[in-house]
Amino acid sequence: MPYRIDIRCDGEVDTAFERLVHLGALDVEPSSSQGVTALMPDSVPPEQVARALGVDDIVVSPAVGRDNDSVWVLTPRPIRIGSLRILPACLDREPGDLRLIDSPAFGTGLHPTTAMCLEAMDELIRTAPPNRVLDVGTGSGVLALAALMLGVSRATAIDTDDAALRVAVNNARLNGLHTQVEFALGGPETLTGTWPLVVANILAAPLIEMAPALVRRVGHHGQLVLSGVANSVASEVAQAYVHLGMLRVETTSRDGWATLLLRASW
Repeated sequence: MPYRIDIRCDGEVDTAFERLVHLGALDVEPSSSQGVTALMPDSVPPEQVARALGVDDIVVSPAVGRDNDSVWVLTPRPIRIGSLRILPACLDREPGDLRLIDSPAFGTGLHPTTAMCLEAMDELIRTAPPNRVLDVGTGSGVLALAALMLGVSRATAIDTDDAALRVAVNNARLNGLHTQVEFALGGPETLTGTWPLVVANILAAPLIEMAPALVRRVGHHGQLVLSGVANSVASEVAQAYVHLGMLRVETTSRDGWATLLLRASW
């Protein structure tokens, strides 16, 4: 697991930055004490970092992972994905920004699976805006809330993790969207009805397992966006849904992950 290292370098900040990046730092930023702070992979021991920088004054501490320890950054930061800007709750919001509380819940926008979902939603909503969206495995609520920010009228967001739902509810309130979204604990099998747009950023195995229940939630000629899928099993996931009557429209790939866009054939 990566670790955090704080280094005092007495004015040689630029040199320290370059050497830390060369060593494979996952993230680096200046500190308030004439030094730098970095996240280092555990394959690079602190002693090697100290030798490379020629310093003795270092402090090692545990790193804090984002998105269920799949993204490693020192502090949350604004990110633009498509026409949407996502930023930490501690920063001032401008019109159109989506603010998110820093929490363990998955969905900061930093992970490629979230980014590809948001890009797919952005294009779908601009092309043919649905009036409702279902977000399965909502995590921080980022996809449901982004859909509302992009112009969808109503959202339903579900998750099997009640702690994540509490974060999502707080994010909805933070952005003044709580009256437009309904949160529920459970999976797609606990719902009734259909939605013109369904999104699910989970993992391949649960996506395959829930395929029959998830397909039943897709409305007439509705769109289904699936993410959280490793490239190596993207065809397997797609086939599970094609077997149930969905039409495979497009697959997007980034950094070893795939996002699938499917459409209902009925």
